[in-house]
Amino acid sequence: MRFGVALPTCVEGMAYAIRFADHEGVLRLAVLAEDLGFDSVLVNDHLSTMPYVREMFSEPPRFYEPMVTMAYIASHTSTLKMMTGVVVIPMREPVLLAKQVATLDQISGGRIILGVGVGAYRAEFEAVYPARRHAPRAELVAEGIQAMKLLFEQRRATFEGEHFQFSDVEMFPKPLQSPFPIYSCGNAEGTIQRAAQWGAGWMPAGMPVERLASGVEKLHDYAAAAGRPDVGFEVAPQLVLCLGRDPQAAMEKFTRSQAHEHLVSLRASTLKGIDMAGYAEQNLIGSPAQVVERIERLRDAGATQLAGMIVVADDEQDMGEQMEMFAGEVMPHFAAEGVTA
Repeated sequence: MRFGVALPTCVEGMAYAIRFADHEGVLRLAVLAEDLGFDSVLVNDHLSTMPYVREMFSEPPRFYEPMVTMAYIASHTSTLKMMTGVVVIPMREPVLLAKQVATLDQISGGRIILGVGVGAYRAEFEAVYPARRHAPRAELVAEGIQAMKLLFEQRRATFEGEHFQFSDVEMFPKPLQSPFPIYSCGNAEGTIQRAAQWGAGWMPAGMPVERLASGVEKLHDYAAAAGRPDVGFEVAPQLVLCLGRDPQAAMEKFTRSQAHEHLVSLRASTLKGIDMAGYAEQNLIGSPAQVVERIERLRDAGATQLAGMIVVADDEQDMGEQMEMFAGEVMPHFAAEGVTA
């Protein structure tokens, strides 16, 4: 089992309070993650502030662009993988995105993973691309994945989609990794289908263990139907991490956090119908012993890594302490079983 943490970039005002960490703080946490033995870090993607954040805070959040942020981290680390969770393809142009990703993969020594999705907030998409407001975002994601794969794999690529088009593009250098890993991110059925048809992995968010196991089964069924029965898919659920010396302390920390407020905001989009009372039991919120037990259940359900864990914290120091506790008291249980990469 491999572990990764979500960095506090593009999440101020959502998972964290505003003025949580600047770009130097983000880098310090990434370097700490590498030093502690985490496999990866994850960066998010937002171009504009969500309406509920504007209403909640008088000061605007700082959203650092993910490709530039990963280049910054790559220059100060050597083994840490960097992934997006997610790059919002409906707000991106696939040729430029493919060029950025290929360049990053080259300069990082093959340490980039591209997690893609529709994005949690339709209002942000419509603000950035009002001309596309009537385009189904799932269609944009499907076309974007196919377009990038052509650019990564063919010497000269042409794509004629309903929403994206380009002709005879010769894009070099290609990514260092071949095939390049693209994860389809989200909980919807279409997300699993896109992972099965074109991706290397699936990243659901806050999904109960039973649904995760069912989703993994569907992933392999869809892959077989698409003629990809032998793909060794990565299954990387994204969960909230909040450790305490006892369950009550962990729960109290979680319920008073900005991360809790952010999850409430997602009830109308990514996490439709979320039951906040039961949510903690499905995530990594509790004592180290409880968290170890939950990770074992996730592994048995088909998870191959826990990437982009959202660490509940009040500030940068608090986040670092949570990471240190997890590395010291949770990760060794899995190293002892011989399943850590």
